Amino acid sequence: MDRSQPSLEPAAMAPGAPGPSVIAPVRAVVRLRRRVCLLRKRRLPPPGQAPDSGPQAPRAEPNQPRFFTFDGPAELSSRTPRKRRRRSRVVLYPETSRKCRPRAEHRSRAQCCLLLLVAIVGFQVLNAIENLDDNAQRYDLDGLEKALQRAVFGQPAAVGRIVTLLRDYLATHVHSRPLLLALHGPSGVGKSHVGRLLARHFRAVLEDGALVLQYHAKHHCPEPRAAQDCREELAQLVADVVARAEAEEKTPLLVLDEVELMPSALLDELHGFLQPQRSHPFHNAIYVLLSRTGGAEITRFVLQNASRALPLRPDGAHSAQAAAAARAEEELRASLQALLVREHPLWQVAAIVPFLLLDKRDVVNCFRDEMAAEGFFPEQARAELLAAQLSYHQVAGREFAVTGCKQVVARVNLL
Repeated sequence: MDRSQPSLEPAAMAPGAPGPSVIAPVRAVVRLRRRVCLLRKRRLPPPGQAPDSGPQAPRAEPNQPRFFTFDGPAELSSRTPRKRRRRSRVVLYPETSRKCRPRAEHRSRAQCCLLLLVAIVGFQVLNAIENLDDNAQRYDLDGLEKALQRAVFGQPAAVGRIVTLLRDYLATHVHSRPLLLALHGPSGVGKSHVGRLLARHFRAVLEDGALVLQYHAKHHCPEPRAAQDCREELAQLVADVVARAEAEEKTPLLVLDEVELMPSALLDELHGFLQPQRSHPFHNAIYVLLSRTGGAEITRFVLQNASRALPLRPDGAHSAQAAAAARAEEELRASLQALLVREHPLWQVAAIVPFLLLDKRDVVNCFRDEMAAEGFFPEQARAELLAAQLSYHQVAGREFAVTGCKQVVARVNLL
């Protein structure tokens, strides 16, 4: 019932009028009807829009609930629930562990084999480098170089070339061909002395004297002896040395002096040792040939170049003089090799090392060294006096000994 209007008293009602039980439901129906009419007016379309045809139920607004309520549209819009966004879940890693990528389900075996092959090749390369150092250190080439520089006078370029060739060859133990050093020069310039120093050094470092062979043509193959017998003897000596060296995994040294006196049969046998079809033990050896062949060519070359800086001796020279000395050295070696190849093809594969004439200063040093070895005091004035007794080539204000240090030992023995 509506509380705003006062209730009718039973005394005020006219006789025959309906009672309170009838008026209250009527009023409620009237209020509901007014409310429905108001809701229908709100649902009417705008003036420019035609209403839907047919007896269809009125559409509910987007914010209107499906069921009838007494709430206004403002309250309904405020109560409409919003669609919640779905947030992606974040993977959290422990702080103390590393973020690792998941392993592939199917891993190729070829990749593992490739990594293994790379590791094997790297190990072999490192092992080869270590073996190079070990093999070179076995022969103490630094000590050999110091010994040659201290005991050999007037031949710095020859000593440097010999040591360089030995370093390159002895860097490895396995070789495809032997090393052939050919030391050429006139008499008394130090070829035989270098051969003795090499033999002494290799006997010490190899710790086996049987791995060093010193062959003298006058001693092992004198004139009356048949050349074929000398050839067979030389072949047997060389075969025994290289076989022993192969068993001990070392490189032997074979020094052959006075090669200019050897018959052709011996040169042919030496040439056969250098052929690639020989067995492997013959490839791992060092041959040193000492000869006076080409001495006249070297003497003529030194005398012709005496007016300028002497080739092959760039001691304290400038870069331009050193370059000129290197070019002169190359020319001298080429001319010597061409001369020697005409005599025998053995020298075609040889490393030519020319020994130059010694000047007077070098002869004085030879006298002082020999005097000290014989127990005399190496006085400079006395050594110069002894050196003045020898014969010299005098060219452009310089003096070159004709016989080198050949007569030094005999002169000192007369003291």
